[in-house]
Amino acid sequence: MKFAFVVASIGSVVLAGCSTIPTSGPTVSEVFDQAAATGPAYFDLIDIDDHVVRTLLSRPAESFHNQFSSYGKPPVPTVGIGDTVSVTIWEAAGGGLFGAPAIPGAAGATAGGGPGGPAAIPAQVVGPDGGITVPFAGRVPVAGHTLLQVQNEIQQRLAERAIEPQVLVTVANTVTGAVTVTGEGSSAHVPLSVGGTRLLDAVVAAGGAAGVTPAGGAAAGAGGVVIGTSKPPTYETLVRLSRKGVTVTTPMEQLILDPTENIYAWPGDIVTLLDEPQTFSVFGATTTNSEVPFGARKITLAEALAKSGGLVDLRADPRGIFLFRFEPSSVVSALHAPVLITGPNGTSPVVYRLDMKNVQNYFYAQRFPIENKDVIYVANAPMTELLKVFTLINTLTGPVITGVVTSRAVSSGSGS
Repeated sequence: MKFAFVVASIGSVVLAGCSTIPTSGPTVSEVFDQAAATGPAYFDLIDIDDHVVRTLLSRPAESFHNQFSSYGKPPVPTVGIGDTVSVTIWEAAGGGLFGAPAIPGAAGATAGGGPGGPAAIPAQVVGPDGGITVPFAGRVPVAGHTLLQVQNEIQQRLAERAIEPQVLVTVANTVTGAVTVTGEGSSAHVPLSVGGTRLLDAVVAAGGAAGVTPAGGAAAGAGGVVIGTSKPPTYETLVRLSRKGVTVTTPMEQLILDPTENIYAWPGDIVTLLDEPQTFSVFGATTTNSEVPFGARKITLAEALAKSGGLVDLRADPRGIFLFRFEPSSVVSALHAPVLITGPNGTSPVVYRLDMKNVQNYFYAQRFPIENKDVIYVANAPMTELLKVFTLINTLTGPVITGVVTSRAVSSGSGS
């Protein structure tokens, strides 16, 4: 009688404290109860089905081509204020303004009064007035003009003083006709070519991003890039383009695989390369509870569950696969759910549920897209909590039972 009373007392105490038994998270019923609780809603609970998958897959991604469709090939580069310009002048014969005297046998002269050597004007920075100084030509306006226009202007000014002058103008360094590429350990101002420079050309010319190298060791030419093997891989590198106050970010792999994304760079563009490994976190009744890297540019819910080791057979409730995410209000509206706007930057917290008891949902899991920083939680089966109770009862009553059995065995042996 005393033994039964002790066991009953221990059992009642354990059952009374069931709510305090350690657990990895809420059960399926608890998630539903919290979603349906009266008062202000904290999240939307949405079952994954064909409509949900189609809505998420049709969500437009950020695109250079779409955002900057009004920009085509930039105009021919012109000289700008702050650029460094070099001028070289030739004359048809020696003894002119810039050449050596026409003395037979003198250095730089040729038989019969041939052309003298070139005269190199020291490199100059285009001043605030947009001009440079050329001897005997005065202050020459160059800002906003092409190199050919500048050459013709200088030749015309020297035509009556020099001997059939020929002029070559080059830009030694440009700050106005270049694109800035930064990040991934390399930064550079890349001058834009006359034929147009595409984004990948600029990235390669600046030293390249992870996994991107110039074909044949050269950076010139649209499409002249190959995917390398350096780390981090291209799917972990993002390309952020800032132009005229608008910023768009897309994966480097998308820029490489989709030619329409490899748009022309424009003067003043800022291209930033970001190393951002994409990960998701998994908790609950899975083999692995941790932060898991994508290992690819895109993965699905089925692949994410596989990467986490799958569901633990003795613990997991296949009806309770939950994915937590902050969604833009446009996506929430398309899913016909209330827009809560309680998340960061006006987003709404959404909990997607996958019921893996339904075989058809496995096909949805193969298409449901995982996003960076998603949180996946696999609920424990209701029986798991009951097993914990019995385990706890056994832990507490086991020594008592063992002691009683031993005591009776000893008493029985003594009586015999």
